Amino acid sequence: MPELSRTQIVVYGAIAVALLLIGARAIRGEGGGPAGGDGTTWSDSGSGWSDPGSAEAESGAAEAGEGEFELGQGGGDVVVDVTGAVARPGVYRLPVGSRVNDALQRAGGAAPKAQLEAVNLAARLADGQQVVVPERAPAGIGVAATGAGAEEGPISLGTATLEQLDTIDGIGPVTAEDIVQFREEHGGLSSIEQLDQISGIGPATMEALRARLQP
Repeated sequence: MPELSRTQIVVYGAIAVALLLIGARAIRGEGGGPAGGDGTTWSDSGSGWSDPGSAEAESGAAEAGEGEFELGQGGGDVVVDVTGAVARPGVYRLPVGSRVNDALQRAGGAAPKAQLEAVNLAARLADGQQVVVPERAPAGIGVAATGAGAEEGPISLGTATLEQLDTIDGIGPVTAEDIVQFREEHGGLSSIEQLDQISGIGPATMEALRARLQP
């Protein structure tokens, strides 16, 4: 066998060392466990490869879904329009089950000239309802009608106030209050003849009412 020169020995040795380094690197890579080059990781829970970015997106979507559910469950209000003789007329939102009196309080309460006896304060509010508080007629109107008689014109039976009814001959404060109460209980009055159902109103009083009232 021919003898190898020193140069050949050095070359062969370098090749052997390079092969050993390549083999060792390959063995080390196989024993390090799988790792995704794109940032994915392996999960032992049986789900396989997982993307951290995808997991965060799914978590954010779940949180957003919960928020939408809470907004959907938050409904439970009614919106009403309060107008007329109140401190702050406007549109207000109140909880379901609120009463007309609650709406008046939200609107700052009734004005001094409000005719509250014409409003059912205990009525339950409905969504989209308009609450109208009428104004009380000035007391001077009734007094003037008393002095001038029929020249001032008849009083509306549907809107006559206690003060106006009290100015009619034969009707005192008690009967006037009975008329207003009867009107509220029956949802208004369409004819003067209905007053015949009220205790204390006789034929003479009915004639006086016919002269001073109109349906």
